[in-house]
Amino acid sequence: MADGPVAEGELEAEDEKLVVLARAARARTGAAEGAAVRDTDGRTYAASTVDLPSFGISALQAAVAAAVSSGAESLEAAAVVTEDALVTGASVQAVRDLAPSVRIFRADPSGSVREVLREVRP
Repeated sequence: MADGPVAEGELEAEDEKLVVLARAARARTGAAEGAAVRDTDGRTYAASTVDLPSFGISALQAAVAAAVSSGAESLEAAAVVTEDALVTGASVQAVRDLAPSVRIFRADPSGSVREVLREVRP
């Protein structure tokens, strides 16, 4: 399930921090996307799209991989900054593999949250 745009000031401070980190990761590398996740211990992990000749992963997949490789067992929230109108299914699934019900914030490059993806219940 997805919600519409989030009004300014509606994000909690820790969720806003994820958007800021995702924007910074994207800007730092000039990548198509930047993402950040927060684990259940409050640690954050940021990453950008990886597009190499030998392999490629989305920013959200990279952020989840960084969290998992650092010992995270679950996530509290995730954010992705992209110009795309949708977060790819593989990116969403990477988050859902670790935390089925967390919110995923999709923000545009300015940092405005355009969508909040929530768990889809059968």
